[in-house]
Amino acid sequence: MILYPAIDIRGGHAVRLLRGDYEQETRYDADPVDAARRWASQGARFLHVVDLDGARDGRPANLEAVRRIAAAVDCGIQAGGGLRDPDSVSALLDAGADRVVIGTAAHRDPEFLDAMLATHGGRIVVAVDARGGSVALSGWMEAGDVDPAAAVAALGGRGVERFLFTPIEVDGTMEGPGTDELGRIAAATNAALLYSGGVGSLDDLRRLAGVAPANVEGVIVGRALYEERFTVAEAEAALAES
Repeated sequence: MILYPAIDIRGGHAVRLLRGDYEQETRYDADPVDAARRWASQGARFLHVVDLDGARDGRPANLEAVRRIAAAVDCGIQAGGGLRDPDSVSALLDAGADRVVIGTAAHRDPEFLDAMLATHGGRIVVAVDARGGSVALSGWMEAGDVDPAAAVAALGGRGVERFLFTPIEVDGTMEGPGTDELGRIAAATNAALLYSGGVGSLDDLRRLAGVAPANVEGVIVGRALYEERFTVAEAEAALAES
């Protein structure tokens, strides 16, 4: 399991939201490239970049920021936010992303998802964000009625090779990851899985790595890194211990 430092972009700045609430935003870097360089200098192997404006509005809004991040670092980049059509996916890949994360459109537009999987294969990651036991959509602002494990099982059957799971209730809280739900989600698929949400300490990372099923290959961390609870190098070492 490896660490994916998060860079969430809103209004051109690196920020974090609490439990996905756009009204509870903390700004950390005026320029997200500064965050990218910081995490890369600490040993990050992959960055997770989210265009929050794009996620809310349904179309990418921070492509130039992704392009500048890709030019500034040598590590891999996974990015998403507002990807609802083929041109948006292509634009993000052209901007330098190694993988793209599709959320709402993957759940609502099966033809689009199938086309993206056929064209880009393993470069497509599908986000399954859960609130109150159901998949949330449209930048976490809209509640759905689909069980997240059922969604993962169905989408895996369509050929998705990698998922990103976030329990929104713990995201940004630094109060510990949602390990119980993670196990249920991971058991629903043979695909690779990334986890995001709630990590606030090195012990959280050790516990997560110790209980996570074998197909959980990475953990995304944001606020705890920005608030210097630990460094990227310390996090990687903690994950390796387990």
